[in-house]
Amino acid sequence: MYAIVDIETTGGKFNEEGITEIAIYRYDGHEVTDQFISLVNPEREIQPFVVNLTGINSSMLKNAPKFYEVAKRIVEITEDCIIVAHNSSFDYRILKTEFKRLGFPFKRKTLCTVELSQQLIPDMPSYSLGKLTRSLGIPISDRHRANGDAMATVKLFKMLLDKDLDKVIVKNAIKVEQKSKISTNLKDIIDKLPADTGVYYIHNADGEIIYIGKSNNIRKRIIQHFTGTNSKSKKLQKFVSTVTYEKTGSELAALLKESAEIKANKPIFNRALRKSIFTHALYQFTDQNGYINLKIDTSDSEEMPITTFTTRLSAKNFLFKAVDTYNLCQKLTGLYTTKTNCFKYDVKECQGACVNEESADSYNKRVQELIEKFSYQNKDMLIIDKGRTIEEKTVFLIENGIFKGMGFFDLNHQINNRAILSSIITPMENNRDAQHIIQNYMRRNKRLKIVDLN
Repeated sequence: MYAIVDIETTGGKFNEEGITEIAIYRYDGHEVTDQFISLVNPEREIQPFVVNLTGINSSMLKNAPKFYEVAKRIVEITEDCIIVAHNSSFDYRILKTEFKRLGFPFKRKTLCTVELSQQLIPDMPSYSLGKLTRSLGIPISDRHRANGDAMATVKLFKMLLDKDLDKVIVKNAIKVEQKSKISTNLKDIIDKLPADTGVYYIHNADGEIIYIGKSNNIRKRIIQHFTGTNSKSKKLQKFVSTVTYEKTGSELAALLKESAEIKANKPIFNRALRKSIFTHALYQFTDQNGYINLKIDTSDSEEMPITTFTTRLSAKNFLFKAVDTYNLCQKLTGLYTTKTNCFKYDVKECQGACVNEESADSYNKRVQELIEKFSYQNKDMLIIDKGRTIEEKTVFLIENGIFKGMGFFDLNHQINNRAILSSIITPMENNRDAQHIIQNYMRRNKRLKIVDLN
């Protein structure tokens, strides 16, 4: 017996979605013997792109039953059934998550019609439900609504059963949920963690911090630690007693806070007392003819770099793109070693700074544009990034090229007001690692908002 399922959700962060609509057809391999179709009040916000995709909005769900009101019916109609869905791992995960919120363990065998279709009907241009059913001549109505998609999956599954004459492939494709490899105490820790950006602290039984990390999804990263098989993961699994965290919203905030906290706490399982991961940097110097030259070097110099990199290769790749973007000379950027002109001059793509044909003033203006964009030396500015909530932003203060600290502000604040800034900024140390982190983040995030305080 099969229960063919389709679920529409609110969208949002992994394992925080809610069901907005569900359709289940109980199918005995020949005909539908029972069905359940219902809108569901998810008791949470629906993502705008989901509203556009499904047409289901919050006002439609005000009077719909909540999940706990339909849970018994779902259990009954799927009893002794194999859950069948197009991408069953998604629908089954959503059902398990909803039942887990009610404290009820929901376990069923599953079958995925995507995987079955790939085996029984190979070489199709697409295995998305819409395109696959269209290719196979299966009618589908109300696309991206639970009932329409579930009924199309019923018809697709019937076709797949017909193609698998001996039912060997179908039997082999049935998945039985594996027992979790994570021990109960580690599961309890994971359940309390958010799927948000921030810094996490792993403590031992004495409350001591034994490891500090950052992640764009704290829960996912801790799961990786608790399921990992390398030496560090096994040690963390053995000694962990609890995990605390601090949401930052911004990845830059998490990177800076992680670096500062590791220096302050010196956890025994952190490798952050290692030398900086930013091994190379881009520097500038002016040659005897007045041209600003750029060079890649190791980042152990006392000189302030324009920006920093984790490898020499990434630095060279950046510089090659910069030469094209700012129309710079390969010779004066150290990418083409020659005593005469660079290669780009031969193909008329260099204006001749390498042979003194273009004036130093003209050439240097373009170099300064690059420096201005990727360096904050001597600048007074704010870097604005995502906050911990929709109504909030994170601000990082740079004064005269020195990182002063960071803070959070409401969108209504006039944060270029110095008095307001001083009240919301938490001071942080302006060390070399902080400089590297900020420069690297500014280079990688081209849409970052920068406010010039001058």
